[in-house]
Amino acid sequence: MSQFPLVTRVLLIVNVLVFLAQIATGDTLLAHFALWPLGPHQPARLDNGGVTMVGFEPWQVVTYGFMHGGVPHIAFNMLALWMFGGPVENALGARRYTFYYFACVLGAAIAQLIVTHFFQPNDFYPTLGASGGVFGLLLAFAVLYPQAKVFLFFIPAPVPARIAVVGYMILELVLGVTGTQAGVAHFAHLGGALVGFALIAMWRAQARGRQLP
Repeated sequence: MSQFPLVTRVLLIVNVLVFLAQIATGDTLLAHFALWPLGPHQPARLDNGGVTMVGFEPWQVVTYGFMHGGVPHIAFNMLALWMFGGPVENALGARRYTFYYFACVLGAAIAQLIVTHFFQPNDFYPTLGASGGVFGLLLAFAVLYPQAKVFLFFIPAPVPARIAVVGYMILELVLGVTGTQAGVAHFAHLGGALVGFALIAMWRAQARGRQLP
């Protein structure tokens, strides 16, 4: 574990600690730190019977990325963070990796807010989870290690990362457009991946520019 990249290790620890705090405090953290839709605040009843006003606050575009909706949710995200975060951090370096991860979390939040505001205006529920950052890492891994073999849960054989991630993104788009898998923020996932792609493309262009005579 001592050789595991520092930033990825910290992200794993913080996500688990926040999830434990969620268990201990019930709906309190969810009410204030999950990502709520734009618009007026609305009353919500907490687990303890109290009522509080919930709605969008600026800090939620970051804090939502450390909260999860249950054990399977955090387990899947932390498994992906553990599998793909380390190699990506080793390739980008700690500073650039940190910027990259949080830019993807922010991009996912913005995508979710836009989709909810313009296409689901009657829906008022929170978005939470590290998936925006994780999808950015999936995209980065596919770009940096395109021939690395990965397993997808619905394909019983290893697939090159580039093909697997492109296929996964197409599936997310189809599920998001059709609304087949309700309760999952597919466009947030795609927003995180899109921001990640833009950042890597920009950094590669800058690197090519520095190599020119």
